[in-house]
Amino acid sequence: MSHLAYLGVLAFALLGTAWLEVFLRTRVYARWRRLSLAVAPVVVVFVLWDLYAIAQNHWTFDPERTTGIVLPGGLPIDEVLFFIVIPIASVLTLEAVRSVKRWEVGDEVPGTCVNGVRVSDGER
Repeated sequence: MSHLAYLGVLAFALLGTAWLEVFLRTRVYARWRRLSLAVAPVVVVFVLWDLYAIAQNHWTFDPERTTGIVLPGGLPIDEVLFFIVIPIASVLTLEAVRSVKRWEVGDEVPGTCVNGVRVSDGER
């Protein structure tokens, strides 16, 4: 069962932040293109970084803590999922704080913000 430990941590991170989408209406998943633009560079850079580190024998993964599904270059699928799940959880958390604090970042409907603070929800 310990081979699912890595996936368990990822599931905990995703489930621990998923409720923010529903209860705080963060709309992170509804804006999937925007989410993809935020996550894709992270995945590309860190997968390349890990592949380099693995090739140079600077980095290894405990096979007892991962699923055993290994991609070309020796990169466990669990690690790729990490680079997807953790940024999504981070974006969900940021958007939840924005929702509660009503912070403006520039993607709001015109007229819904005053002095950088959202004063109405409007249609996003």
